[in-house]
Amino acid sequence: MKLDHLLANNRAWSERMTREDPDFFKSLSAQQAARHLWIGCSDSRVPANEIVGLAPGELFVHRNVANLVVHTDLNCLSVIQYAVDVLKVKHIIVCGHHGCGGVRAVVEGRDLGLVNNWLRHLADVRDQHATDLARLPTIDDRQRALCELNIVEQVRNVCESTIVMAAWKAGQNLTVHGWAYSLQDGLLQNVLKFPITSLEDSLKLQLH
Repeated sequence: MKLDHLLANNRAWSERMTREDPDFFKSLSAQQAARHLWIGCSDSRVPANEIVGLAPGELFVHRNVANLVVHTDLNCLSVIQYAVDVLKVKHIIVCGHHGCGGVRAVVEGRDLGLVNNWLRHLADVRDQHATDLARLPTIDDRQRALCELNIVEQVRNVCESTIVMAAWKAGQNLTVHGWAYSLQDGLLQNVLKFPITSLEDSLKLQLH
């Protein structure tokens, strides 16, 4: 099946951007100016640049199923390293979203095949908080809670990476944030009590 409609959309977008700013692509191709790293979910309903109102070139993005930061994942770690050491980003944002299919699968114990191996990391978070999650009255409540608990855990993993620890040790200005996005109203919510600017801060991580 051809994707001519997508190519047509691309041409229309390119023409519109050039009309609005004749130097847009010249400036974009010259240098990446991202000051934020976004680590989010692969879900197609969460378009990172759009929901924070940033243009191409202003947000460096890494996405995977359930926004996980795994210390053996060289893909994610390479993105963090490039963002911190080369782009010198000022902020790292770990963003999960309520209604995440990965979170739902883990809460419901569903078998999704190969992706279950990846979601095992999220299942570990579920198991760590099993008693608290079991007290919640509905599956929706448990999904919402696990989404936010997972954000906190992944923020902690970012902070404990050798890359971020080395940056803080060198005195680099770097802040880590944990946000949740709502599919229902399109709004972002800070799920941490405070932004994380040091390893000491990360040791006190908890929900807002």
